[in-house]
Amino acid sequence: MNKQIRLDEYTKLLLERRDQEERKEDIINDHNLKTGSGLTSPHSAMSTEELRLFMEYMDQANLRSLAKAKPELKKPLMLKKFFKSKRNQQVEVYSKSGEGSIYTLGKVSAVGRDFVMITNLKDRKWLPYTAIESANIPFGIPNYSNTHQHFIYDNNLRTKLLTNFGETVSKRDILVQQFFEESIETNLHSWKETWIEIQFGDQKVAGKIDSSEEGIVNLSFFGKKHVVPIKDITYVSNLRWFYFMTSIWKRRN
Repeated sequence: MNKQIRLDEYTKLLLERRDQEERKEDIINDHNLKTGSGLTSPHSAMSTEELRLFMEYMDQANLRSLAKAKPELKKPLMLKKFFKSKRNQQVEVYSKSGEGSIYTLGKVSAVGRDFVMITNLKDRKWLPYTAIESANIPFGIPNYSNTHQHFIYDNNLRTKLLTNFGETVSKRDILVQQFFEESIETNLHSWKETWIEIQFGDQKVAGKIDSSEEGIVNLSFFGKKHVVPIKDITYVSNLRWFYFMTSIWKRRN
């Protein structure tokens, strides 16, 4: 049977044990008190740098465990993880379209649920994960960590995110990419009226995006309509004015 003690006795005992505890110097909270930031509780008994390394290790271990349990998800999970870690950095991607192969070099602009968008000074490419064979960092390009990626926001934006999250995020593409994982279908739909070329297998079609929904992309090219199933897409790229001038010249001749 547990011995019952009065509150004042318990308080006295607790204070005595507290006096006997080994006290550690907390330079982080000392600094926070001096700057007026207030006290913060430690996230772990480990040091902050050790905890960060451990969290990265756990993230990798969890990813591998998930890929092992669901082999069909391994490829998209690994590609998505890689591209997210290289957002706004240079990458090279090898993909397949029919019997041919495609090499793409550029900056990771957007990472979606089933695709990655690669851009350079002139072009924009959409690559479905199903078509990608390999992705890497180009030789000679520095390999930055995730901490190299920055997203600048002010207190006004922070207030808008807290009070009106949906409307604030939906108005800015960079915020959509930050908080959501779009599919290639919804992303292409947001680029309506943009001229693109779609590859599926050994075939190519070009046109202006009319819509991208219900599993298909609808294109129009000078009155001619094209319908492409999303699941068949292997490569998408934007079109430049030179393409239109060449097409118009061919039509006239």
